[in-house]
Amino acid sequence: MSKLPALSPGEWAVLGLVGERPTHGFAVAQILAPGGELGSVWTMARPAVYNAVNKLRDLGLVHPVSSEPGTRGPTRTVVSVTVSGRRALAEWLDRPVDHVRDVRSLLLVKLALLRRSGSDPGRLIAAQEAKLVEQVESLSRARDKSAGFDRVLVEWRLSSSKATVEFLSCVKALQTPV
Repeated sequence: MSKLPALSPGEWAVLGLVGERPTHGFAVAQILAPGGELGSVWTMARPAVYNAVNKLRDLGLVHPVSSEPGTRGPTRTVVSVTVSGRRALAEWLDRPVDHVRDVRSLLLVKLALLRRSGSDPGRLIAAQEAKLVEQVESLSRARDKSAGFDRVLVEWRLSSSKATVEFLSCVKALQTPV
């Protein structure tokens, strides 16, 4: 695995949406708005989307390809993902998240982007499941050695990890054609 650019979850979401097809920040902001197609998974205000597009451009992950008149505002710059941006996005989409706390944000963003692109999430789900099964085993051992509030934390992490493994089984079942 190569070193991925240091991007926030929102910046990855923006890169993923630009990776679908050339687009402009306003269109991406509509998708990431509270009522947008991805707003239930990840929400970003329009200024944050424009900042993300600029950062992605500065990192060479997207580049401007054209402009079009805005319906009520300034001219919109259409951007497209670069080869290095596409490579980084593909690698990021394949990587499981490191922590159970990131499942609600990062993993769901990845699954939503994979679904939108028509890509099979099977590899990501399998890698995430394997990572979590290892964590469950490690946490089970740690539980026996912990006491006091440390035990409470281990129990929380263990329960969350087990629930997430179960969730991934459900997601796998949803991916299998009936």
